Amino acid sequence: MQDAHDSFRTIWQKGDDDGVVQIIDQRELPHRYAVLDLVRWQDGVDAIRDMAVRGAPLIGATAAYSLYLAARHSDAPRGEVERAAEALAAARPTAVNLRWAIDRMLAAGRAASDDQLAAALRREAAAICDEDIEISLGIGRHGLALLEAIAATKDGPVNVLTHCNAGALATINWGTATAPVYLAHKAGIDVHVWVDETRPRNQGSQLTAWELAERGVKHTLIVDNAGGHLMQHGLVDIVITGTDRTTRSGDVANKIGTYLKALAAHDNGVPFYVALPSTTIDWRARDGVAEIPIEERDPGEVSHVPGMLDDEVVVVRTTPTATPIGNYAFDVTPARLVTGLITERGVCEASEAGLAALYPDEARL
Repeated sequence: MQDAHDSFRTIWQKGDDDGVVQIIDQRELPHRYAVLDLVRWQDGVDAIRDMAVRGAPLIGATAAYSLYLAARHSDAPRGEVERAAEALAAARPTAVNLRWAIDRMLAAGRAASDDQLAAALRREAAAICDEDIEISLGIGRHGLALLEAIAATKDGPVNVLTHCNAGALATINWGTATAPVYLAHKAGIDVHVWVDETRPRNQGSQLTAWELAERGVKHTLIVDNAGGHLMQHGLVDIVITGTDRTTRSGDVANKIGTYLKALAAHDNGVPFYVALPSTTIDWRARDGVAEIPIEERDPGEVSHVPGMLDDEVVVVRTTPTATPIGNYAFDVTPARLVTGLITERGVCEASEAGLAALYPDEARL
């Protein structure tokens, strides 16, 4: 994995074929680094639904490029783009970036002539990706100030606990929750990350840990339920997570288990921050528990676990065959448990007033 300030990308167009979009197949990590070709828009739907790509910003970017592919490979591109948009929107219901990216792409398409539709969508998808990198850098710079302040008050490392993967692999580069960590590391701050394994898909153990190891950041993998214990013993200075959707009132939907981390942090006086690009704010929603749809995924993600055995990835069952399984993919952390929101425009209170101060135009919608 290349350093964060260079040409690393999680999604890109194949150099010698503008009809192919390529992604890192995250299902293969950390055992193999594999590149997956997206040739048809249906490939994009599969990649989003089957979690070859993960993370709200990258899901949105994948949808954007999938709409370009719909126009690029069709004799009736406008109808194909509309059909693709419907299928893409249904692929992952919780992450708001998906709908945001689709709406932005459709607007760009409406402004283009028929013979320029594919080219216009290609430019718009590339712009979404370029803007996401700048957004992540902004989050990183504002979050870095929090880590610098902690470092100034203690000897030893700044201990950050995170949940799920909100790193470069969840965005185009840099990440959201990891962006302050990467900037702190580059600035010479002694920073250490407690990495939740994040069951059942193990985004922490398979993705975040891989990223941090590749970039030389100190980290320790822990089981999901160890966070409270670490906080009780003063081993966590700050919790920073990402988010898939945030209401205008500051409620946060993130990977299942985030709510429990917020409760533990609140009980132990540990600051709990959420790093979010503005593209994940749902300005139409106020009550996260009531209004954010929570995706329920395949029970097989809970009952079966993949791993490496004799240089081959194998999947094994760990549960009784007769046991019913509920696999809720996200939970909602109420704003009252969130110390602050780290955005590309600054850090604010997790409230409607806090977000409106940073995004007055969007808040008026």
